[in-house]
Amino acid sequence: MGERSVWERQVAKPDPDVSGYATRIARDWNVKASGVGYVTRFDVDKRFLDSYEVQQAGGQTILEYWIPAEDLDEFNAHIAGLIEVVAEFR
Repeated sequence: MGERSVWERQVAKPDPDVSGYATRIARDWNVKASGVGYVTRFDVDKRFLDSYEVQQAGGQTILEYWIPAEDLDEFNAHIAGLIEVVAEFR
């Protein structure tokens, strides 16, 4: 974390409702499973994300991209800017 990306492109902006969902996952699931949970914020090159469909998860108002594990290296290469930790739960 904290490394700058070389991507200078249009980035996808998160849905403001996602932060509540991310907090619930980090606090309620990740802490139980591993003792700590983080909520992070970062931008991703929109042209890369456009190749994936938005999926409904956890309820009608929660929409997210599902990136297959085999595509994570490419996804990581398209992160624009810094990854910011906005909350930590223990």
